[in-house]
Amino acid sequence: MTEEAPPGGDEVDAITESVLTASRLLVGVSAKSVAAVAGPITLPQFRLLVALGSRGPLKLVSLAELLGVNPSTATRTVDRLVTAGWAERNSNPQSRREITVGLTPQGRELVDRVTDYRRREIASIVQRMPAERREGLVAALQAFSEAGAEPPPRTSPYDAALTQWD
Repeated sequence: MTEEAPPGGDEVDAITESVLTASRLLVGVSAKSVAAVAGPITLPQFRLLVALGSRGPLKLVSLAELLGVNPSTATRTVDRLVTAGWAERNSNPQSRREITVGLTPQGRELVDRVTDYRRREIASIVQRMPAERREGLVAALQAFSEAGAEPPPRTSPYDAALTQWD
């Protein structure tokens, strides 16, 4: 049985191929930035820290769902990050029986340093693009991020709109 192409299939296929190519580049930049700045941390561990940095403290089950992993996998990863001093467990202020996971100041600093390194690498790539090809890139990437439900960068650790207790 063959699948029918979605409406605008050729356009969607061309965009998908372009995004896949760009994602290879971005994964390479991400891996390089983690290796250059963070040292002994895996990409999945760093991904968890980034999730906490962008979403704020989360219950373990919510964190596992967000990352698309089993709760036991999330628990083991959190255990390693707590041991390293990059994450911490706390009681949910709204329900003392619930435990949340959040970044420590050291975890926040690590995420910020890797993000700064990554920002410089991406800026270098963008600067090599012809100016006329940059036009519309911000709007397209914002729309892509919104469609994928990626939250905007967190501006404050006290940004209540981005802190999720569910």
